[in-house]
Amino acid sequence: MHSSGNRAVEGRGIRKAFGGTVALDGVDVCIGAGEIVALFGPNGAGKTTLISVLLGLLAADEGRVELWGTSPRDAVAGGRVGAVLQGGALPRGARVGELLRFLARLSSRPLGVSEVLGMVGIGELEPRLVDRLSGGEAQRVRVAAALIGNPELLVLDEPTAAMDVEARRALWAVLRGEVGDGRTVVFSTHYLDEADAFADRVVMIGRGRVIADASPTRIKDALGNRTIRCRAPGVEPTTVSALPAVDGVACRAGHLELRSHDSDTTLRALLAALPEVTDIEVSSLSLEDAYLALTRPYSDRGDADARLLEL
Repeated sequence: MHSSGNRAVEGRGIRKAFGGTVALDGVDVCIGAGEIVALFGPNGAGKTTLISVLLGLLAADEGRVELWGTSPRDAVAGGRVGAVLQGGALPRGARVGELLRFLARLSSRPLGVSEVLGMVGIGELEPRLVDRLSGGEAQRVRVAAALIGNPELLVLDEPTAAMDVEARRALWAVLRGEVGDGRTVVFSTHYLDEADAFADRVVMIGRGRVIADASPTRIKDALGNRTIRCRAPGVEPTTVSALPAVDGVACRAGHLELRSHDSDTTLRALLAALPEVTDIEVSSLSLEDAYLALTRPYSDRGDADARLLEL
């Protein structure tokens, strides 16, 4: 759990149920000012419900939530929060520039319309009707609308769902720059590359609970598992499956892939047994691998998995 004397977000023991379905089951989350934090998990994990509670759009059944030591509603009313929510509609018949100028008048310290359009990379859309925007363009306008009030906290629920890869990268370049100005960004995603590349911390959510909360690198490294890849033409999986610390083996087109819980030991044994292998590469688990390991039934987990839950 992150600790900081300058917390933008603090939630403790958050529980929310819809009838007999528990969406959040005792969630704790603390986010320091200036951090980029990803809420990562599949659909139905509880990410959107958590965002709605953090924004004051839903009341928690149990627990408490504070933004800078005050209630979410007070923080939002004070203009300290900007948000892009899933399914948020733009007003039909409005032009992009008109919409942003209207929203700017509602803020006590807005950014300039041209400045925000430039930041998000859509300056050419200012005269366009929002009805005639593509899905990716409309999403960037929503981000601009969330930024126009110059919020201290920017909350984004699946912000790049309608964007192509190039547009996603461009948007995240903007958002990382915003954090350099002291802004805090919290975003939900099921894109592994976004969480890995752009977040300072990843809060993994599964079945309504936080199952890991740490930097992407620490989450992947904590399991202790590595993948060893090398070129080994003609080698059969059975030849290396008995090497020490090997948990799994695969061969593809003359390349060998070994999953190991002690890559140093495995690699030494591999080179001793097959000194002719080449193009050796050792890598940590992906976030997807880590998530799948963590969301296995508790009875199926090993000690390494259990340690990761304590990060």
